[in-house]
Amino acid sequence: MSPRIGLRGLLAGWEGMEVLGAGDTDITLVTADSRGVVPGALFVAVRGAHEDGHRFFQDAVARGAVAIAGDVRTAVERVEGPPGLVKILVGDTGPWLGRVAARWYGDPSHRLGVVGVTGTNGKTTTTYLIRAIFEAAGRRTGLLGTVSYVVGDEVRPASHTTPDAVSLQALLAEMVRRGVTDVVMEVSSHALAQDRTAGCVFDVGVFTNLTQDHLDFHGTMEAYAAAKRRLFERLGEPSPKSRPKMAIINRDDPQWEVMMQASPVPVWTYGLAPTADIYPESVESAVHGIRCRVVTPRGRFDLTSPLAGSYNLSNLLAALGAGLSQELPLDAVREGIARMDRVPGRFEKVEAGQDFTVVVDYAHTEDALRRVLTVARDLCAGRLITVFGCGGDRDPGKRAPMGRVAAGLSDLVILTSDNPRGEDPMAIIAAVEEGIREGLTARTPTRRSVFSSQPYLTLPDRREAIERAVHTAECGDLIVIAGKGHEDYQIIGSQRLPFDDRRAAVEAIARRLAPRARLA
Repeated sequence: MSPRIGLRGLLAGWEGMEVLGAGDTDITLVTADSRGVVPGALFVAVRGAHEDGHRFFQDAVARGAVAIAGDVRTAVERVEGPPGLVKILVGDTGPWLGRVAARWYGDPSHRLGVVGVTGTNGKTTTTYLIRAIFEAAGRRTGLLGTVSYVVGDEVRPASHTTPDAVSLQALLAEMVRRGVTDVVMEVSSHALAQDRTAGCVFDVGVFTNLTQDHLDFHGTMEAYAAAKRRLFERLGEPSPKSRPKMAIINRDDPQWEVMMQASPVPVWTYGLAPTADIYPESVESAVHGIRCRVVTPRGRFDLTSPLAGSYNLSNLLAALGAGLSQELPLDAVREGIARMDRVPGRFEKVEAGQDFTVVVDYAHTEDALRRVLTVARDLCAGRLITVFGCGGDRDPGKRAPMGRVAAGLSDLVILTSDNPRGEDPMAIIAAVEEGIREGLTARTPTRRSVFSSQPYLTLPDRREAIERAVHTAECGDLIVIAGKGHEDYQIIGSQRLPFDDRRAAVEAIARRLAPRARLA
């Protein structure tokens, strides 16, 4: 908890703000959640996708708020409260909340090196790689992302890819107290659109790619790209730190110029072709990993990574750029990349004594699924079996395209439920099936498939679908279980039920091998 700060000091120097009530008082908490208000709190009303915080002013005052802030004059002025209640009117409470929370927590990002990674796919793997590089260089590095939050020596489950503005500043402040020197964070498009990262001073911004996702929230690809662009625009904000500022941008993505032009700081591009600043001169890729010689602004050198696939080559180039931009030793960069052998739920192998390969991956967009299945196809000695579904209450426009990709690259598709949430699972499956049928029609005549008479199955129960895949596989086959990755739950209706693809696969393999074990 931050020490008590006087309201007058907390608000000092703000422009474009009107304060009604001149009294100074200690602030015990900054929050945008009226349910969390405690006596002495500053409550900031933020308009969200489903609720408008201005509706909860009276609730906040009843719980003991001594100051309230909003960007709707009438809502602020009509609040009834004790004589000392301070009412603050600002232009936009979205970014103001993050900045005032940062000040209340002592501006922790001013005392940390901060690397932000944004993009549709690859954020998690790239942040894990960057953290490994920084740790190898002797920097105590925190992590905030989809899988977990690493604060000092403690690993916590992640509530959001990027926490809300107040929680984010609280986590950064805790990292400072625990002796963390740097933090690497996934920066989601939702967080950027909602200004959750306002108040954070970034030193490095990394762009991985932009493909269709989250259109249920952003509406258009243009709005989605504009949200991502904000990370690079904000790299130019004044910084009290002496660390180098740099944007690391994927030149292989069509949006690379948009992101580069948004950046007021120097840019390094990375990619698979020599047109990029960072690119592989030679590559050897196999199921056990990647070996490559990389050309960089700091010279040529060799890298070895246990991660497989061309998309992971792109991720390690991004991480390499981030490390080099901060002038870390080349040996530490190489060591960090070589050390990172596993990212939870990202092409994660499940090994339980079987003679076929099973991998679990978080791929839940058309582009991510294509990348994973393309790599799987290259690595597969036998048949490729894909188990996947699409989430409910999310962008429905990606369902048929994902079906087309799965059918086009797999020998057998087992279509199942992901997290249907509030939607009818069978309606989601029907939308995906349209794409699967189109993908099967478009298959090239020469592409081998021993499942030509029944190239896809529909099994809505995810456990049953994984079981069928495991019992269908033969020696040398490869099963990809896609969509949920590291998640250890399944959301059906309003229920959040325990479910882990990795555990389900292990259990299915054990059941398959049990008769064999008894015979032995």
